[in-house]
Amino acid sequence: MGRSRCAVTTITQTGFEEARKISDEVRYLPFEPLLWFWTGRQKVLAVMEAELWFLLFYIAKLRGAKTVLINARISDRSWKSYLRFRWFYSKIFDLIDEVYAQSETDRRRLERLGAKNVEVIGNIKLAEPARVTREYAKPPGTVVTAASTHEGEEEGILEAFIEWKKGCEDAKLLIVPRHPERFDRVYETVKKRAGEEGLSLHRWSETRSLEGDIVLIDAMGELINLYAVSDIVVLGGAFAPVGGHNPAEVLPFGCRLVTGRRIFNQKAIFDQMEGVLFCDLPELAETLRKARDSEPPRLRRRVSLESLLKGISDVV
Repeated sequence: MGRSRCAVTTITQTGFEEARKISDEVRYLPFEPLLWFWTGRQKVLAVMEAELWFLLFYIAKLRGAKTVLINARISDRSWKSYLRFRWFYSKIFDLIDEVYAQSETDRRRLERLGAKNVEVIGNIKLAEPARVTREYAKPPGTVVTAASTHEGEEEGILEAFIEWKKGCEDAKLLIVPRHPERFDRVYETVKKRAGEEGLSLHRWSETRSLEGDIVLIDAMGELINLYAVSDIVVLGGAFAPVGGHNPAEVLPFGCRLVTGRRIFNQKAIFDQMEGVLFCDLPELAETLRKARDSEPPRLRRRVSLESLLKGISDVV
């Protein structure tokens, strides 16, 4: 893309901090009424997933930009709402030149809403394998990482781990809450139950050690590094009605993957994977037993970004 400048915008603080790791051109995307004063001239506007802001696309087209919707998806949960306001979304899609959808289901739904030039390329989160940023020594025993957990999930996962550990005495549990503001609350919850069972517990921030029965990972940006030393990953966000989290990040590390059944926000990714074990919390202890003897998950097919990159590079 030569000397073209790439500016990245985010909506959340977490997204902003992650984007700053790869680019200095990072800003928060403002509310729509402020876009007139904020959006500069551009060659391409590339928007992710379902951020369908009318004014954002309108200004981009007014200023001569090519507009692209990338990794586009319409979840099962929100499909009826989109249909109800199809008249509005059709006006937005009139302003979008190309759409790259995650799945055939997404393509059909997007076209019903008025999208044109829709191509299915899969989920771009699957195109680039996750990589560690820091290497840790794997502690002895079977390491279970409870990843990206939400309110109400830690208790159920902990109970399943305690039950399972009776038959797997060397097992260790790493708990990684999704949101940092919950670190203290989760620690107190786990501390009480661990004490009743005579299990050791410490906070990662205090020792930087993965030794012991249970470790609360109270730090951001460590999840991929922990996958690299895990035998089994219990992926949160799908036992609670959150919609699941990205399961593809475990693929490079050969971990067994267990998650809940409420995966409505990540269904397109799960549909492209084999070997994932699904269960509800009451079944988790038994599923952990099965996981030790199961095969790691794998992709059904790789994702190609050639058409997407060509569509952008032709303009810039």
